[in-house]
Formats: sequence, C-alpha cells, structure tokens
Amino acid sequence: MSIAHLLDDSSPGGVVRFLDRLTASAELGQQEIVPVRRGAWKAPQVEADVIVSHLSISWRNLPLFMALRAKYPATPLVHVEHSYSEGFAGLHVKNRRRFNALLRVAYSLFDRVVAVSEGQAGWLLREGVVPQEALCVISPVVALERFSAIPAQTGPVHRIGAIGRLDGQKGFDVLITAFRQSALAGMELSIYGDGPERAELEELADGDNRIRFHGFADPVEAMSECDVIAMPSRYEPFGLVCLEARASGRMVLTSGVDGLADQANSGAVTVGTDVEAWSEALRGLKGHQNWDANRSIRQKAMTSEHDCIRLWQDLLAEFQAPVDVQIAQAA
Repeated sequence: MSIAHLLDDSSPGGVVRFLDRLTASAELGQQEIVPVRRGAWKAPQVEADVIVSHLSISWRNLPLFMALRAKYPATPLVHVEHSYSEGFAGLHVKNRRRFNALLRVAYSLFDRVVAVSEGQAGWLLREGVVPQEALCVISPVVALERFSAIPAQTGPVHRIGAIGRLDGQKGFDVLITAFRQSALAGMELSIYGDGPERAELEELADGDNRIRFHGFADPVEAMSECDVIAMPSRYEPFGLVCLEARASGRMVLTSGVDGLADQANSGAVTVGTDVEAWSEALRGLKGHQNWDANRSIRQKAMTSEHDCIRLWQDLLAEFQAPVDVQIAQAA
C-alpha cells in the first residue's frame, strides 16, 4: 500500500519529527511526504492508495480540502488533527459556533479523522464535529532509542527543565513565577527553546541567576541535563515532550490538560495550571531521591512506537479490498 502524507508546515517541530518516524516504518508500505502550499486552491498531484492530511484546518485551507476530495473521489482520505483541542478552543476561539462549523465541514470531507489523544477525541465527540464511527485515536511518536539510552536519574533534584516554543501555549510564565516563589535553594530552572515571548519571560525571570535560557537544543541533550521535566501547558493536543521525558526515565510534571491527561495514566504527574499548585509541586521536589518508579515509566513509554505503528496498520487495513475483490476488479 502506498501512502501520501500532505504537509503544509515543514518547520522543525513535533509533526515533522513524527512523520520522520512514521515514514521510516517499512511495515506501513511505501510512503512519501508531499509539501502543500497553505491556502492553495488546487489539490496536489499524487499517486497513492491512501492520502493522509497533516494540514492545518482553517477557512483559508477549506477550498484545498474540497479540491482534494473532488480530485480523488475514490481514494481514502485520512486527516490527522495535530492542532486543535479543548484547551486551544477555550483560549483562542471567540465564536464557537463558527469554529465548530469549520471543523464539521472539513472533517466531513475525509473518510477517517485521527485524534492524537483520548482527551482530544472526547472533545471532538462532545462538540459533535465528527461522528464516532469516523474517529479513531492514534497517539504520535518520535524515534525514542536515543532517549532510552540516557542514564537513569540518581540523587537529589538539581535541575528542572522546560522544553518547547516560548509562547503562551507552554505556560512557562506560570513555571517561572512558581519557581521564583518557591525559593528552592540548590535547584536550577533550565528553559530550552525560543519563540516570540522570550523577552517577556526573561523579564519575568528578572535576572534570577538560578533561571537559564538555553535557546534551541537537541532534545536528547536537554533531557540528559535535567532531573525533572515541567510542562505547565495551557493546551496540548498530545505532548511529545512528555513522551520523550518518560522514555528518558525522567519525572514529568504537567498541567494535565488535553492529551497530557492521557499520559498521567503512564506515569506523568498532574499538577494543574495555576501558580500556587506549581509552587507546591516544586517545593515537593526538595529531598526527592526515589526514582524507582521511573524505570517502569520508561519501559511503558518504549512500547509507544510499536503501538503507534500497529494502530496505523489497523487503520490502513480498513482500506484494503479483500483479495477476491481485487481479483474480480482486475478481471
């Protein structure tokens, strides 16, 4: 079976890293990534048994989705929802009825819609934008081998790490404020990444020499330098950093929103979204030296790659005609 993955944002990030891992899977057949210009009116020319959209849903892109369905009426179309979640809608959507209408129309053009977490899938169903029979859940993965090779944590907590784009979504302002309020002697907060809110976050840190901004870094190197990973995200459809941290054998503190709630079942610790809760959680790290639970957390994370590929195999199998039907069509 041949698969064409449509992508309209090739900047380094979770979606690109996920596709790198997925397309390296020989078990899924021949795969290619097809770049698509955002807002294009014409569907790209592809030859594939299944077309998988990783495109962003917007009014601007809606003509592209319609053109795609019209050009390939007999080809199974699958959309993976990487962007939207209940947390996103609560913060950024002013007109919920209009937004839901967009999702409902866009999703109706696809044979299946893939949610990246159970939390996201539940929200899509509650909003009534996709029928249950068209929805499935397949959490994304990246290559985890290098993360699993990071030495296990020992000793007390020295460095708390936060990894991601420096914008409002990640909630690093909450983390910085909570860290400064906690007055944690002997601990550092290391922030890896860059983005539009770096200046504001540096101002919030106010020269505290325990808080360091490292800029972009290899995520494996960042994980290896930290004892605990903090994710105070305001929304997170899935949260690849959480998966990477678990594969690294690191304790992960999260806000528990959206897809991060799924990962609480796999060892992540849910803190909440407010400063007071994070201050208390950070203070609770003082003197922590028992990392035994992290071994099983790491082992469970390492099954994610296999689970993801198996679920994609199951989904693609739905579109394969039985052998007798293929023979009849060929005749």
